[in-house]
Parts: sequence; C-alpha cells; structure tokens
Amino acid sequence: MAAEPDAALAPLAAGRLLRIACGTLSVIVAPAAGGRIAQIIHDGVPQLVGPEDGHPGTIAWGCYPMVPWAGRVRDGSFRFDGRDHTLTPNLGAHAIHGVGFALPWTVELHTADCIVLALRLPCDARWPFGGAVRQTIRLTPRRLRLTLRLDAGQDAMPAVIGWHPWFRKPDRVAFAPAQVYPRDAEGLATLPLGPIPTPPWDDCFVGATGAVLHREGHRLQLSSDCSHWVVYDAPAHATCIEPQSGPPDGFNLEPFRLEAGARLSRWFEMAWGARHA
Repeated sequence: MAAEPDAALAPLAAGRLLRIACGTLSVIVAPAAGGRIAQIIHDGVPQLVGPEDGHPGTIAWGCYPMVPWAGRVRDGSFRFDGRDHTLTPNLGAHAIHGVGFALPWTVELHTADCIVLALRLPCDARWPFGGAVRQTIRLTPRRLRLTLRLDAGQDAMPAVIGWHPWFRKPDRVAFAPAQVYPRDAEGLATLPLGPIPTPPWDDCFVGATGAVLHREGHRLQLSSDCSHWVVYDAPAHATCIEPQSGPPDGFNLEPFRLEAGARLSRWFEMAWGARHA
C-alpha cells in the first residue's frame, strides 16, 4: 500500500524518501519537503492526506512540524524586546505555521524504526532570531511518537511549536475541550476565552487531554504534553487535530519567551488500537 505515496512524493522529496516500520505501522518521511511525515500506514491503510490527493504544492498534506510559530501571526507582525518585527507573509497578509515546513531538513539518524532530523533556522526576514530545531520520529508496535525540540541561539526569541497532521476523514472524533479562543471576522484567535462553538471548527482549544479518531474499525488515540489543540474539520476529505505549545498568534496574544541558549521541547503520540464497542 505504501508504493503509491512513494510515487506521488518523488518530485517533492528530491529523490529521497525515508521509511521506518515496526509491527503494523510504517512511516514515510520526506526530509526535503519540510521534514514532514509524508504518509503513515497502519494495517495497510494510509492515514494521512498526501500529495496524491491533489495537494502537492501546499501546506495541506502530510504531518509537519510547526516551528518557530504555529498557526497565523496576524499580519506577520509582532513586538518583542521593544522592537517591531514583520515576518514574510505566506497566507494573504499573515504568516502561518512557521518556516520549518518549507525548508529541507538534514538527516542525523535513520534506523529501522527511528528517524532524527535537524534544521538550522534562518536569521533573515523569514525569521530574525535564528536557532536550531531537532525532531525525532520513532515507532514502537502500534505507536508513533514525535518529539520536537527548539533551541534558541545567542538571542532570546518568542516561540510556539507544534504539529499539523492532515488525517484522512475519520468516521467520528471524540474530543472534549473546556474552552476556546474565539475567532474574529478575519478568522484569527482572540481573547478572552469562551465557550465551545458548534462544529465545524477551525479553532484553538484548551482543557483537552487529547482526542480519539474512529475510522475503518480502528481507533487512533492522540496525546501530547502540549497545552493547546487546534482542530480544523471543515474539509470533507480531512480532519486536522494539531497539538501546540501555545495558541495561534501567540506572539501577540500570549507571548512565550525562550531565553538565549534555552530549549523548548514537546511530544506528540499516536496510538492505534481496535475500536471498542
């Protein structure tokens, strides 16, 4: 079942796709395509939207790290340490999902069940602070564990990290957050926190312990040490459930300061099992 994603990904991966496997799980990684997971295959069934689904040149496929920010930064603008900064926009007037998904990553380790990738962040209009990122993709039987680590360089920086998986549409999702960041007329998160709106969602939530996706007779449990979860379930073909260390537009809403030489690390785990009656 994995041969078809390989063929669709070849142009994006610059001829290099990495594969790991363990038990019923296999994962295909495209280091040159933003260091993203191109496909996850469980019991022979692809789990993610891939470029073969008609999205090869966009942010709308696979599972990629969002770093050094997640979601939109309003107008690409924020203030940090008394200075105004403007990031290069990549979604209309806004800057979305960081820079990691658009850059090639370096392979540090590739074994039968583990891949470690690294990225040196730019220090220019795309991102003025530099820094370095390391991500680990590790399989155990029926589990995929992702770890993302951001290290500040010689300067302090604002930071939000997370993951953006594009899951093929599940039959049902179990997700029980406590509050939401209401969206304004532009669709951007705002404060104060409010009650949960009626789906469909393109929202950031807090108070959830994770989520469960039910699909094709199996359940997929999502868990993370991230405090925030973004859910985007409007498309008919996909549902995105994105753990993040902070909210969208976090540089403006709730700035988190990563001191020079300090580290921000988070994990995200997917665990597959048979659906319970």
